[in-house]
Amino acid sequence: MWTAYLILTVLLLILTILPKIQHSHWIFRVPEFGKIQITVFILLTLLLGFITPDKSPYFWYFQALLFVMLIHHSVILVKYTPLYPVKKYTQKYQSSEKLHFISANVYQFNTEYDRFIKLVEKHRPEMFLTMESNGDWEKALRPLEKDYPYQHKVTLENTYGMHFYSKIEIEDSRTHYFVADDIPSIEAHLKTKDGFSFVFFGVHPPPPSPTEEETSKERDGDLLSTAKRVREIKKPVIVVGDFNNVAWSKSSILFRKTSHLIDPRIGRSFVSTFHAKYRLLRFPIDLMFHSEEIFIENLKTLENFGSDHLPVYCEFFIDHEQDEKQAERIDHATKDEKAEAEEMIEEGKRENGERDAVVTEG
Repeated sequence: MWTAYLILTVLLLILTILPKIQHSHWIFRVPEFGKIQITVFILLTLLLGFITPDKSPYFWYFQALLFVMLIHHSVILVKYTPLYPVKKYTQKYQSSEKLHFISANVYQFNTEYDRFIKLVEKHRPEMFLTMESNGDWEKALRPLEKDYPYQHKVTLENTYGMHFYSKIEIEDSRTHYFVADDIPSIEAHLKTKDGFSFVFFGVHPPPPSPTEEETSKERDGDLLSTAKRVREIKKPVIVVGDFNNVAWSKSSILFRKTSHLIDPRIGRSFVSTFHAKYRLLRFPIDLMFHSEEIFIENLKTLENFGSDHLPVYCEFFIDHEQDEKQAERIDHATKDEKAEAEEMIEEGKRENGERDAVVTEG
C-alpha cells in the first residue's frame, strides 16, 4: 500500500507541475483539463496516507506536499462554484425579454439527428449553435428551419463545420478564419423585436491532444484572435462554443482579459460537458463569455442526445442600465499580456495543422 501511495503522490505532483510549464505541446496542456479529477485524487491519496501501514520516515513530508497541492487546486477551482461570492442581478423593466440559446458539439459521426431535433423542440431556444455539423447534419436539421428562419451555415466535412440558427433576425453575419482556412468562427449580429442588438460568436478551435493537434498554438491563436475582434465591437457580445480549453487555463484567462468579457462560470458551477458518456471523466471545455450588458439567469448542461459532448443551455437578458454594476467583474490585460497575446496569435497563424479535408471516423 505504501508503494501505491508513493506512486500516486509522485504522479499527482507531475500532473500539477506540467501545466505550470509554459509550453504549447499537448503533454503540458492536457493535464489542465483534469484539474477537478486531479484534486479529487489528491484528497483521496491524502486520506489513503493515514491508513497506510509501514509508513516511511518521510511520510509527513509527503502528506504536507499533498496538502499543499490540494490547497493550490482548491483555491483555483472554488471560483467556479457557488461558494465563490458573485453578486446576482435581476431583470428590470428596462431589460430585454429573456433569451435562450443552446450550444452543442453534435459529433459529426453521430447519426441520432432526431434526438437533437427533439431536444431543440423541447427547450425552444431563440437560437442554437451546432459544431462538427457537416452536410448530413445540415440536411437533417432542415425541418427546424421553419421555426428558425435566420441561419448562418459553414458546412465542412473535417469535424469543424458550424451552423447557427435563430428565430431572432440576423442583421449581418460573417465567417472568420482567423488562423487557418479550415477552422471557422461565426460572427452574427442580431436585433430582438424589443429593439436590443447584440453579437453572437460561435467558436470551435482544435484541441491539443495526441490524436489531433500536437500543440495548442492554433487553439490559442484562434481564441485570442476572436478576443481582439470582440474588442472592436461596440455592442453586447456573447462568445460560445467548444473552446477545447478550460476556464482556468492561462490562455482562457488571457482570452478573458484581452476581450474584456466575463466568465459566467465564476460563482456558478463548472458546467462540465465532455465526455458525455463518462461522468467521472467529464471536463468543462464548452465555454462561454459575455460582455457586461449581458446578464446570465441560468447556465447548465442538457440531456445527452448521442454526442460525446453534452449541450449547453443558457438563459440571459440584456440591460444597458445595470451594465456598470457588472463591469467590475472585467479584468484587463497588462501591456506584457497584450504582447503575449499578439505573439500567440502569430504562432497560431504559422502553425500548420494536419487536418484532412474530409475526416472519417476511426
